[in-house]
Amino acid sequence: MSKHHRIPSRLRLARQWTPSPQRFAAVAAGKGDPSLLLAFDANEPHDQSGAHSDRSASYRNAITRNTEERPVVGRLLSVNVGLPRDVMWEGRTVRTAIWKEPVDGPRMVRKINIDGDDQADRAAHGGEHRAVFVYQIDSYRYWERHLARHDFTYGQFGENFTVEGLPDAEVCIGDRYAIGEAVFEVTQPRVTCFRVGIRMREPAMPSLLVAHHRPGFYLRVLQEGAVQAGDAITRMKVGEEQLSVAEIDGLLYLPNRPRRKLERALQIPALSDGWKGSFKELFEQAEQKESPEPTAWEGFQPLVVTSIEGESDTVLSFRLAPSDGTPIVRPQPGQYLALRMRPDGPDQPAVIRSYSLSSIEGEDSYRISVKLEPHGVGGEFLHRHVHEGDVIDAAAPRGSFLLRDDQRPVVLISAGIGATPVLSMLQSLARTRSAREVWWLHGARNSHQHAFASEVDQLLDSLANAHRIVAYSGPSPGDVPGRGFDTSGRLSVETIEAARIPVDADYYLCGPDAFMRAISAGLTARGVPPEQVATEIFGAAPSLAPGIVAVHRPAPHQPHSPPGAGPPVTFARSNVTVPWDPSYTSLLELAEACDVPASFSCRTGVCHYCETGLLTGDVAYNPKPLEPPPDGRVLVCCSQPSTEVTLEL
Repeated sequence: MSKHHRIPSRLRLARQWTPSPQRFAAVAAGKGDPSLLLAFDANEPHDQSGAHSDRSASYRNAITRNTEERPVVGRLLSVNVGLPRDVMWEGRTVRTAIWKEPVDGPRMVRKINIDGDDQADRAAHGGEHRAVFVYQIDSYRYWERHLARHDFTYGQFGENFTVEGLPDAEVCIGDRYAIGEAVFEVTQPRVTCFRVGIRMREPAMPSLLVAHHRPGFYLRVLQEGAVQAGDAITRMKVGEEQLSVAEIDGLLYLPNRPRRKLERALQIPALSDGWKGSFKELFEQAEQKESPEPTAWEGFQPLVVTSIEGESDTVLSFRLAPSDGTPIVRPQPGQYLALRMRPDGPDQPAVIRSYSLSSIEGEDSYRISVKLEPHGVGGEFLHRHVHEGDVIDAAAPRGSFLLRDDQRPVVLISAGIGATPVLSMLQSLARTRSAREVWWLHGARNSHQHAFASEVDQLLDSLANAHRIVAYSGPSPGDVPGRGFDTSGRLSVETIEAARIPVDADYYLCGPDAFMRAISAGLTARGVPPEQVATEIFGAAPSLAPGIVAVHRPAPHQPHSPPGAGPPVTFARSNVTVPWDPSYTSLLELAEACDVPASFSCRTGVCHYCETGLLTGDVAYNPKPLEPPPDGRVLVCCSQPSTEVTLEL
């Protein structure tokens, strides 16, 4: 890399140098060495927040001029580009484009990115509203002091534009700037991601950027054009509501959110859709003064089997009631129970299985419905060895696959035993006499394996605007279309299209993985917004790990290293119990060692992508998350077990 691209960290002569307007103009135009300019900035006095002193403000005034129409608010110091590359990280391959290199001369900025630049993960870091990432030279200096680092170069933070001016505390979402021939609009702060930690060789960097209010920000390209180092940055418009990048960043990631500020954020047209969606959820919680519902009880409690009823040749329903006869807490439609069973004997290791509640009716018991599957440990134990009067340990109802309260049509799609959670939703709609249009789509092999047939028909008959499509993939000789089922074959997107089911509806899917993937993909192709398609997965859920190159992973297993001596950690959905070993920095690392699917993004307690249910036990946090999760939840990326724990993974 050429000398003028490197940012010097130690220049003892900087304090003796006073920039003249001519010298600044030469440096900014790329005709001088920027090291003196940057070193002068680095050695200016700062207050404890990292802000410039009055002396520095007078310096900035020397390089800022006002025209009649547009103030010059900064200068483009470097244009940095880079293409996606694969890097090795903790034994895995990460696809990333966070490595950016400075370029000389003009570069065209287009709607999606800059010529010569690209993003490896456009879902998080690219697209129209995240075409260009900006970071400030003042923040470079701040992190040099905070991290005691002296090796930064332009593009160090993955930014496309390194700029003088435009601090996160002053730039507002919706501000518009002209740089060179192009025009830009500020859309959102940086998305926290572990890849900036890899680039900086500082794993805590995602958390530090938020906690210190220096995230940087993204630009949308309103007018394409060429830009180059030295271009002046002029402000064309101040954003609506005048909420700064730092304020918007803290509003999402930090606790104690003012309701009024959430309301203002939602009024900003330029704010990207993803951030608007998050703020809408937070605002609705504040409006209703609701926090997540606490669980009905902590850990596992004994429930008595009060009745067992056959639903089909392969499905049994079990009614479970508190052993002391107290009324139950009514669950929400779509939730499930986690059962702790000991099929090999009372002194043998327990297995934990989760079963959707197939009914939310009744004041004294819960109903689960279980299919007898080949080699299914939990199902076989319940079907063959559990009888009325037996006691089973259960965790309180929980789950995020919930019926949304709005006015759109409801489409309940299931196959096989996947009917259980959507059946409880249908019960809820019937109990409230919902006027919403309701569609029930279900697939079964034949009438012998069609569970809940008469119950569903009665519920549909009680609704004013209900429709049914039941498909048998292998009808028995006595199965007649129109009597219990409506069509032969398997449910598909073509079935949905032929029935003219509305695109603008809330879709709820449960069934085999391949079935849900096919239906979900088809709905997306039809134009159904992703946020209107909810899926429920039995067993371990797939993980969200941005940037990790997908490889075949084995089923969850014991770690390859020798067992630790710490408290047991149970991954309930994966049916793995492992003694804790403090050589792992977090529960997330232990899950990864066991190939237990676990989502993450920041890995430092900021984004909450790793949040999961804590069925039993207590954890400690190191590092501490910027905002703790609700009761009964845990951030596995930065937590360690204090006692025996059971996680919903």
